[in-house]
Amino acid sequence: MSRPVTVLLFAAAREACGTGRIEIPHREGLTAAAVWEGLVREKPALEAFSRTVSIARNHRFVPRDAAVEPGDELAFLPPVSGG
Repeated sequence: MSRPVTVLLFAAAREACGTGRIEIPHREGLTAAAVWEGLVREKPALEAFSRTVSIARNHRFVPRDAAVEPGDELAFLPPVSGG
């Protein structure tokens, strides 16, 4: 059996989901976008972040179509503002 994918959520996305860490089963052909879409289906409040969320896989920013491997860590990061 393959290792699960760890999903990390921050700030308002974490609040909308009710947790900051989720483990999901890996499946062949999984992408970062598919993981996000699955989260949105389970927690529709996350839809508000779909256009602005950035994705990091194993601490490096990746495009939405990036492949996800067993044991990867995906972080969904909200836009950052400040001064």
